[in-house]
Amino acid sequence: MQAMVCTQYGSPDVLKLQEVAKPVPKDNEILIRIHATTVTSGDCRVRGFKSPLLLWLPMRLFLGLRKPRKAILGVELAGEVEETGKHVTRYKKGDRVFAFTGMRFGAHAEYICLPEAGLVASTPASVADEDAVAILFGGTTAMHFLRKGKLQIGHNILVYGASGAVGTSVVQLAKHFGAHVTAVCSAANHELVQSLGADRVIDYRTDDFTKSGMQYDLVFDAVGKTKKSHCTQSLTPNGTYVTVDGQGIAKVLMEDLLFLTDLLAQGKLQPVIDRRYPLDQIPDAHRYVETGHKKGNIIISLA
Repeated sequence: MQAMVCTQYGSPDVLKLQEVAKPVPKDNEILIRIHATTVTSGDCRVRGFKSPLLLWLPMRLFLGLRKPRKAILGVELAGEVEETGKHVTRYKKGDRVFAFTGMRFGAHAEYICLPEAGLVASTPASVADEDAVAILFGGTTAMHFLRKGKLQIGHNILVYGASGAVGTSVVQLAKHFGAHVTAVCSAANHELVQSLGADRVIDYRTDDFTKSGMQYDLVFDAVGKTKKSHCTQSLTPNGTYVTVDGQGIAKVLMEDLLFLTDLLAQGKLQPVIDRRYPLDQIPDAHRYVETGHKKGNIIISLA
């Protein structure tokens, strides 16, 4: 099968399309033919090995000293079950599924094997593969940090970086949970975030939200570009600040995956897709993600 392999740490040029062995499912695994996957900011950080200095050595030991130990990146996918292990009971050949691989990576390939008891869910019949895969990383990350920030009905939340994969999910989920949402993004993306439910939009290039005098129950930095010290005056006395950068890896729960699936099937969660690339153009997808200007998700289509 073909796969995009990260041959060493470095620029997108280290990514090479190669022929690798097609995986064979173990007794408790399903073999999935991947139809759609994504390139996320996390993929770019691993490939370029962007790590805080204090975490440099631990991360190298974890990911691989000279190159990624898991050379095929990609953490989310949607596709079709092609084969099942003899102990698998939940899925059968032909079932449409979408899945989150986490630190197993492996989604930038034509096939992958995953445990049936892993973070795998059936794709709703009404939902396209590209739409299903577009809610995984952003949606589960949003759920994790909204829970950490103790969002409640009636809260005022500010979402910094509201037009990215995580931000677009945060805006929609916060509204679903009954919050008043202020979104911070570039002027070019104001219409997008308003269409997702944002009550108020701020252009970060012309306005500093910390100087407006407004206070929020939750400030959610969805891109890791603010600091808590900078946002303190914008928090209510019991307000909370959360960021995707430096507050740990978002824990993905099966209950969140099923919840997001249900919202997607009901049309209550809108997948946001910026661009689509074929498998052999994943390096170009990495370059685009690293510009910092993507809207929502970058899809890799294999169908």
